[in-house]
Amino acid sequence: MAGSRRRSVKPKGLHRWWIVAAILVAVGGASMATGLAYAAHIENNDSFCASCHTQPESQFVQRSLAQPVDLASAHAVKTVDCIQCHSRRGAIGRASAVAAVAIPDLIAYRLGRYQSPAVVTTPIGDDHCLKCHGDIGNRQDFNNHFHVFLRTWQASAPKDAATCVDCHQSHVTGGLLDAAYLTESTTVAVCQRCHAVLRG
Repeated sequence: MAGSRRRSVKPKGLHRWWIVAAILVAVGGASMATGLAYAAHIENNDSFCASCHTQPESQFVQRSLAQPVDLASAHAVKTVDCIQCHSRRGAIGRASAVAAVAIPDLIAYRLGRYQSPAVVTTPIGDDHCLKCHGDIGNRQDFNNHFHVFLRTWQASAPKDAATCVDCHQSHVTGGLLDAAYLTESTTVAVCQRCHAVLRG
């Protein structure tokens, strides 16, 4: 037939495969979103964290139920969960903590293949602390000189300078309540390191 067009006919089976693929992608996406939400939810439970991070974290959970005796249990009284200190600022910081910490922890726990005591692999950096305590260097007086000069020390010797957790150790008991649970021996050693840099 002259002038008639040929119609391209798609195989019926190919159309079905696209539908199946779309359904699988949708189900996979929903499962992943549900898994992320569940991991984020479970990481808000300090007792879940302590079920793997047994020492000293399980002791911390017990201490947090009574009168605070360390920095972490003092935070717990103010309803600050483990993951809040162990994640960076904002939604991206929280999402990266869920992806890097919560999901692997949850999978290892569910499979019964977790290290006990588990080792904390994501250290707490200053940015973790400063998301709540960002104004710490604003008070310019002698009693706060260590916070004021800390930035200078960190800028001049970034690998050797102290960080927040060098002085403020969350899970160590025996610190001074009126000095944010600092322990004198640890803090004095950090002070001496800073003064040695300033003199040098």
